[in-house]
This record gives sequence, structure tokens and C-alpha cells, in this order.
Amino acid sequence: MTSSVDPLTGFCRDCLAEQKVETRRCRKCGSPRLLYHRELYDLTLAHIDCDAFYATIEKRDNPELADKPVIIGGGKRGVVSTACYIARISGVRSAMPMFKALELCPNAVVIRPDMEKYVSVGRQIREMMIELTPLVQPLSIDEAFLELAGTERLHRDPPARILAKFARRVESELGISVSIGLSYCKFLAKVASDLQKPRGFSVIGEAEAKDFLAPRPVTTIWGVGKAFNSTLEADGIRTIGQLQQMEEGDLMRRYGSMGQRLYRLARGMDEREVHTNDEAKSVSAETTFFDDISRHDDLVPILRRLSEKVSARLKKHEIAGHTVVLKMKTADFKSRTRNKRLEDPTQLADRIFRTGLSLMDKETDGTKFRLLGIGVTDLCDPALADPPDLVDQQAGRRAAAEAAMDKLRNKFGKAAVETGYTFGDKRR
Repeated sequence: MTSSVDPLTGFCRDCLAEQKVETRRCRKCGSPRLLYHRELYDLTLAHIDCDAFYATIEKRDNPELADKPVIIGGGKRGVVSTACYIARISGVRSAMPMFKALELCPNAVVIRPDMEKYVSVGRQIREMMIELTPLVQPLSIDEAFLELAGTERLHRDPPARILAKFARRVESELGISVSIGLSYCKFLAKVASDLQKPRGFSVIGEAEAKDFLAPRPVTTIWGVGKAFNSTLEADGIRTIGQLQQMEEGDLMRRYGSMGQRLYRLARGMDEREVHTNDEAKSVSAETTFFDDISRHDDLVPILRRLSEKVSARLKKHEIAGHTVVLKMKTADFKSRTRNKRLEDPTQLADRIFRTGLSLMDKETDGTKFRLLGIGVTDLCDPALADPPDLVDQQAGRRAAAEAAMDKLRNKFGKAAVETGYTFGDKRR
């Protein structure tokens, strides 16, 4: 975001020279890559995203590919993992079937993914990030949130300049490029990093957030995919500005817990903090019984209570999980582990429980069990967790009820309210 109203203090992203007056090119080196913003030196939360990561690494390692369209993919899945920006001009996108990608870009060079190489580069970038701040929250191999508050004294520069130096270092030492979004919250930092790819650096300040969001499509909001966008369109809602005119209660009545997300993010309200969750591989809860249990009906309330514990931990640490894992141990100490990957990650006790129950139903055949556990793996940022379920129309109501129970438990204690599954169950 660049203002054209008043002269703003900024700097050149190439030579880092301060620019006291807003101009189109750097007064020192002539570069057009200037960065101006009223809140430039006040913002500390960043999202860093590598540009076409896999394809850029392949071009780095084979200079002959520099000016050619490159698609990473193929193999058994037969889909595009990623594509360089030249191929994207032709319409090639990630997750697109390979045959369709080659129809759009028949002269593309197709390369099988080399994950070992990509992971190695990703680790190098992660190490560079950690040199900037210990508060690094990876979202994937090639992107992460960083909180740089309090680092100015250490680096003797404000976060904006620290990030510009970081981008230059990645290019010079690793031969790839990154795009940076700088803002006051996660949502807008992520939005900003997508604005000027590749080699972008965009800033969205708090003062402009609502006006910036108003004309943008509702799909800008995390969790609004094709299916939910169709629902919003059917209701006549296409822009974030329309959401800004609606009451929170109305949105929640229409769309459940997702309605609250729409209300808050449409106004640039996002209080999630940056957490270093890369060490955690899973979140789980389990219990060993005093007496072995074989009856399905006796196991159900235990599974529900464990699911609620897992959900509470996910919500507390602001993470979500993509795969539900059921663990059972028989009376003769034989373990049974079953898992199911969800279409969307979750934090909800309801989804964890129902998924675990579907797995447990197949195991309760009269066998005696001494242990039961439930958990989630494939941890990720919760921004995309639990979108509206257009198949199960009651899921939204259950999610809203769970949110209400969470509020009561936070205020009055865990035993303040229970579900029908656990009411009367004496096992704690």
C-alpha cells in the first residue's frame, strides 16, 4: 500500500537509503522499489512467503530454465505442485491436473518434485528467520508468520527495514526470492504478502484496514472457499464491504461460528498471536481404565470427554489439526491406532469426537480395552479450520453451541456445562 496524498518517510528496498520525500525512484540508486507508509515503522507482525518455491529452486539450480515456463508435478498424483510465474500467466495453478496444465501451457518444462532439496532450503530460510526473532510460526515449508516487536534494539533497525534486509539476504545467499506482508495482525499480513508477488513487500496499516478491505471479494477472508462463497453469493453477499454493514448476531444466525469470523475479519479484527508451534507434532489426550471396558456405550462418554480436552488445548494454543487419530489398547496390551484425514483442519471437539467415534465403531466388537486415546496431527494455523459444513446442516448449530459452552467453561469452570454424552459419566 502506498499513499499519494502526503509526502511520507520511506526507504529503498534495494539500497535501503532513507527517502524523506515521496518520489518514484530512489534518489541514491535509481531503483523504483520504494516503500512508503504512514505506519511503516510502527508495525511488527509479518508474513513471509517464498515465491513459487519449488520452481524457483529448480530455476536457480538450472539457469537454462530462467526464461522458460516450469511446472513442478506429475508422478502418481498427476497434478501440479506449483508453477513458476511464467507458467501462471497461461493459467496454470497449483493442484490443477497435469493434462489440463499442459493444455494451457504446452511448452512448459515439467519437473518431478525433489522434496529432500526443497526441505533443505526451507530449513535454511527458517534458520535465517529465527536470527531475526524467536517468534516464528511456520505455516508450511515455505511460509511463516514472524512477530518482531522488541527486536529493534537488537538489530538497530525497525522491523520494516529488518525484513527488507532479510529479503535481500535470501536472494543473495540462497538464490530465491520472497514476498513480505507487514501489518498489525495475522490476517492482513497474509493478505499483504500476496499483493505484489513476486519480490513483493506490502504494508497494510490499522488506520486503513476497513477501507482497504471493503471493495475486496469475500473470498479474501480465510475459510471462504468455493462452496461457502456460493452460499454467500446466493445470499447476495459478494464483497467484504457488505459484511461490514451487517450485525454480528445476524451473521452468526446465518452462518454459525463462521459468521463471527466473517464479522471480525471483515473489520480487520484478528487478535491471534504468533506462536512457535513447530516443535509440537500432535495434540492428544488418553486415559487408562481401572477396569477393562468392552461395551461401546461405556466408551462413548470417555471418548467425548477426551475430545473436549484435545479441543481445549488446540484453542488455547491457537492451532488446528488436519488428521484425527484414535488410539486403543486391548487388555492384553496390543495397540490399535486408526486415523482419518479431514477435508479441512479442525479445533472443534464435535468434529474430533464424531470422527473418532466413526473409527471406534469399527473396533468395539466385544474386545476388552484398557486404554483409549484421541488426538490430532498435521498441525497448522487455525485460519482455515472448520468452515461451514454444507452437507451436515446441523454442524453449524453444534459449532455455535460449542462456542457458547467454551465461554461458560472459561467463566465458571470446566464442569459448568456438559453434553449429553458425558452427563452422569463419573470417569474424569
